[in-house]
Amino acid sequence: MKEEKKKKKTKNNFQKETEINKKDLIVYEIYVKSFKDSNDDGVGDINGISQKLLYLKNLGVNCIWLTPIFKSPQFDNGYDISNYYQIDPLFGNMEDFLNLIKKAKKYNILIMLDMVLNHTSTQHNWFKKAIEGKEKYQNYYFFKNGNSKNNPPTKWKSKFGGNAWEYVPKLDKWYLHLFSPQQADVNWNNKEVRREIYKIINFWIDNGVNGFRFDVINLVSKPDDFSNKKYKKDNYKNYTDGKKIHLFLQKLRNSYYDKKNIFTVGEFSSTNLKDFSKYTNENNSELDMGFSFFHLKVDYKNGNKWVDKKPNLKKFKKEIIKWQKYQQKNRGWVANFLSNHDQPRHISRFGDDKNYHFESATAFATLYILLRGTPFIFNGEEIGQTNLYNNDISEFRDIESKNSYYKFINERKNKEEALKIINQKSRDNGRSPFAWNNKKYFGFSKSDPWILYKNPYKVTLENDLKNKEKSIFLYYQKIIKLRKENIVFKDGLFFSHNKKKELFIYKRIFNNKEYLVVINLTNKYVKYKRKSTKIILNNYKNEKSLNYLNPYQAIVFEI
Repeated sequence: MKEEKKKKKTKNNFQKETEINKKDLIVYEIYVKSFKDSNDDGVGDINGISQKLLYLKNLGVNCIWLTPIFKSPQFDNGYDISNYYQIDPLFGNMEDFLNLIKKAKKYNILIMLDMVLNHTSTQHNWFKKAIEGKEKYQNYYFFKNGNSKNNPPTKWKSKFGGNAWEYVPKLDKWYLHLFSPQQADVNWNNKEVRREIYKIINFWIDNGVNGFRFDVINLVSKPDDFSNKKYKKDNYKNYTDGKKIHLFLQKLRNSYYDKKNIFTVGEFSSTNLKDFSKYTNENNSELDMGFSFFHLKVDYKNGNKWVDKKPNLKKFKKEIIKWQKYQQKNRGWVANFLSNHDQPRHISRFGDDKNYHFESATAFATLYILLRGTPFIFNGEEIGQTNLYNNDISEFRDIESKNSYYKFINERKNKEEALKIINQKSRDNGRSPFAWNNKKYFGFSKSDPWILYKNPYKVTLENDLKNKEKSIFLYYQKIIKLRKENIVFKDGLFFSHNKKKELFIYKRIFNNKEYLVVINLTNKYVKYKRKSTKIILNNYKNEKSLNYLNPYQAIVFEI
């Protein structure tokens, strides 16, 4: 009994014992395939990241999140893992990774890995053995009987389009894949599966990793049984935030309680405010923080992103404010972001990347980096990289984008209309190679990159730094420094002042210190009478009037 009490006390004190404070983190997401190619094969790699650590240190980030670098057939850009213990040769080898860990520590930069634990590649050994007929490994996944080869266990739809079940004639069974047929969902109800997952996590902790981003982690709790009668309709609630999800996450965290200096962030698909706060409330010992996506669905129509629709700025503000207030009240912690590898570039999506390039980039950076929570910067946004603006579907690489395009064509949409939507919403927009300089292929590689980036506005780090008055990179340095050195932006409370639809205004308050953040979200001049003249950050200089805000102007006042 005494031993149990002692063990429980250790677990409850985990947050106090760890040296990593989530409030101090400035995380930089690297889409590895597109960051820096060190061996000129057209694909970014681990050694390329090692070469750019000083750049990241100078930017001011203290943690880098690497998209999946594990062995994979790369059907979905690494989110289909075939071996969790091996580095994919496309990106390097284990020696390269350990060297990256070692160099990063010299710069006080932590390494976070992207773990895909909802599904594996169908090339994974577990799945291969399952297909061979071994029942043990079939129980590692969801192999179920249907009423016939044309009638799957449920009517669920894949998030990539089509049926969420794939029929295997050899077994006369169906297996579940909430994403592509090459990504088979893993059965977390199986204790053996969970033990294998714990081994994987601890293996990478032992090799120097400090954090994990868990891909679509709130989908891992599936029902104990499947029935077409029970699941007549395709509804995300059938498999989202399932009954055992909090138990599973607590057990996952318990599996590495003896390890210090670990932090975790969950990617939550269509979760709700309440569950999110449970996931990220430190008292629940599940995750340190999480991503919410509702503020990025404001250009969707009835939940469908593949539509030609401008973002609703009123809804955009409303969602951010709602999540900030609720999580603050319920001790949840948000990982704040506007762009990532699955999203279009926010400068093109919410701003004006042609006429107000600098202003758009810096306004939205001010908005999200100073919110309550941990900021996640996506590679390339700090120099204002834009969407791809492709001319033909052949220029895209993303499977989801291609599937949607051909679906449009089958529905008799004309090619121009279909391509316009794909250009707006494709995941490829965030996956363009980093534009380092003005050389061929923008210094990313000396060979044809795996994906084309035409760069219509000649956005490169080299060009950005030439104009110091309007350098997006230098502005990011300033705002990162402001956040890191000011306790108000780390520990302060959030209060919104949401009066005009064109403006996003909020306060951060800690003890007797108070700051007011004001952002014009539009390309228009908006009336705003300033109550304070003590400005600590402004993306405009030499202003003529104090009675209005310029297009995409962002100001931080000290009150």
